Amino acid sequence: MSKSAAQTRATIQSMITLASAALGLVCALAWNDAIKSAMKSLLGEDDSLAGLFTYAILATIIAVVVLLALAKASAKVGGEASISREAEG
Repeated sequence: MSKSAAQTRATIQSMITLASAALGLVCALAWNDAIKSAMKSLLGEDDSLAGLFTYAILATIIAVVVLLALAKASAKVGGEASISREAEG
């Protein structure tokens, strides 16, 4: 593969990575608002410490469940991380 083609491929891969991260952030913020609204409906408008911790715990549980499901799906199709790191040392 020529140097120009390799640079083009690297540029496109970088653009896909950046776009994916940006869209992921937009989705995360949307879910954040949805979960906050649901918590306010369940717990009322009170922004007490208990309500904030309940929200944080719920958000953490949802994140873990989603990440485990994605990891399982990735393993089924033989996927690998898009960014791999060399072992140090």
